[in-house]
Amino acid sequence: MTATGTAPAPAPGTRIRLTAPAPGWSIDADVVVVGSGVAGLTAALRCAAAGRRTVVVTKARLDDGSTRWAQGGIAAALGEGDTPEQHLADTLVAGAGLCDEEAVRTLVTEGPDAVHRLIAAGARFDTAPGSDEIALTREGGHHRRRIAHAGGDATGAEISRALVQAVRAAGLRTIENALVLDLLTDAEGRTSGVTLHVMGEGQHDGVGAVHAPAVVLATGGMGQVFSATTNPAVSTGDGVALALRAGAEVSDLEFVQFHPTVLYLGPDAEGQQPLISEAVRGEGAHLVDADGTRFMLGQHELAELAPRDIVAKAIMSRAHEQGVEHMYLDGRHFGAPMWESRFPTILAACRGHGIDPVTEPIPVAPAAHYASGGIRTDLHGRTTVPGLYACGEVACTGVHGANRLASNSLLEGLVFAERIAADITRNPVPQPPAGAATAAGATGAAGSAHRDVPLLAPETRTAVQRIMTAGAGVLRNADSLAQAAAALDRLRHAADAAAEAGAPTAGHKSPEPGVEAWEATNLLCVARVLVAAAQRREETRGCHWREDHPDRDDASWRRHFRITMEADRALTIRTTQTAGFPPAVAP
Repeated sequence: MTATGTAPAPAPGTRIRLTAPAPGWSIDADVVVVGSGVAGLTAALRCAAAGRRTVVVTKARLDDGSTRWAQGGIAAALGEGDTPEQHLADTLVAGAGLCDEEAVRTLVTEGPDAVHRLIAAGARFDTAPGSDEIALTREGGHHRRRIAHAGGDATGAEISRALVQAVRAAGLRTIENALVLDLLTDAEGRTSGVTLHVMGEGQHDGVGAVHAPAVVLATGGMGQVFSATTNPAVSTGDGVALALRAGAEVSDLEFVQFHPTVLYLGPDAEGQQPLISEAVRGEGAHLVDADGTRFMLGQHELAELAPRDIVAKAIMSRAHEQGVEHMYLDGRHFGAPMWESRFPTILAACRGHGIDPVTEPIPVAPAAHYASGGIRTDLHGRTTVPGLYACGEVACTGVHGANRLASNSLLEGLVFAERIAADITRNPVPQPPAGAATAAGATGAAGSAHRDVPLLAPETRTAVQRIMTAGAGVLRNADSLAQAAAALDRLRHAADAAAEAGAPTAGHKSPEPGVEAWEATNLLCVARVLVAAAQRREETRGCHWREDHPDRDDASWRRHFRITMEADRALTIRTTQTAGFPPAVAP
């Protein structure tokens, strides 16, 4: 790993890719959108409406992404007396000094109209009793009720339903059950499509390619890098890993938001855990310890509705003080009718695990929830690789800074997806330059080269998760991060050795290419970047909590890291001079 100040990112050269079979089929398009959440489907619908041949590629079914799991809602200045300026102020406070103010202003200004367009596309939000007005609630960090919700606590499911229905009605070409592997580029280093593997149930089988001059990554998060997360099993950091291999910059990966109130299922619980939406606290539930004491009083002016990093830290601190592993969320005073009408999904999840929120407090603890960082983009979703765009959780627009404000994520996906589509469709479809790659799997001009990334064995996924949970979880320090970095390096070197030997090494051999091996390899990739950034940032800011550097240090660290991966997979970290980002490379 090296650091080179503020020097520009290196030009595309020899790149790296996952070890995989050569593509056996290909299709052509003007735009390929990878991901089927609110960001991906919004971008796809807008591009298709403008006449662009658009293909949607998604890792599972169209409605199986992270958007479907969003409970609380979508934040926008929709209520009487609320303004974009107030929304901006709350977002900047939550972002702990690292938000890009221009990006936030774009979000909060364009957000209300974007929500109304979503409603016009068929999304049905809850309304106030006896009124057609959208019902609004509060969540952590918001000083006003500005969270629109649907189905009580099933907002994401309703948004996903409406967008999937619109995609099917528009007849967009979709490839489901497909894991995208790597970016294709032409002789000049410009995007020319993606390679992907269809997992047996889609229109194609095996590895293929979609050729397109514009690629939109909307692949969601990377919560599966930790043992316990609110993210679905498909959230393995595939988009960030692909972008790094393609030479794109990523930023702010150290700022992983741990949702403070996730249903506690025991110390050995792994995988996706049930989320207890912040909206439950927004409606008046209290955080208490085993004695029933409300420990958030006096911690912050908003008490239980403080920004998520503050609440997560308070829960962890109280648990540590008392020698326990969780706290409680008490909503017994709601009564059964309110639980059944306002939070039916959460009620069912709790009861499914033997807990009845109507009669007992809910055991809760923080779990990995949202990546505030990702692939660095500008205000049009453009990355530092020409022709490659990113939006939604996979992107780092600068909106979230060091800690995402509750329910800004769906709005960010919506607003920046529309901006991406506008940027793609305002210009003619680029024609392939002379010498461009036409064969699926090629990278461009003759003589350009790839280095294949040795794959990790599928069972290594659990090892990565446990390393990250132990060393880079809610609470971090120099020793824990160093141990995590060393353990991750051992996994990488073992995979390299097995691949170089071409035979079993230390009882193991390089695994065959396949979905589980590709996912494990992607998780290792993003884990290395997260740990490297967390080691470098010697302060506590937002959701990055260093117990050995407990204070925020604006003089030294009110800036971002711009991280790239070189052809030998070494990481280069550059530091911005301010909290703002430099321009991205225009496609």
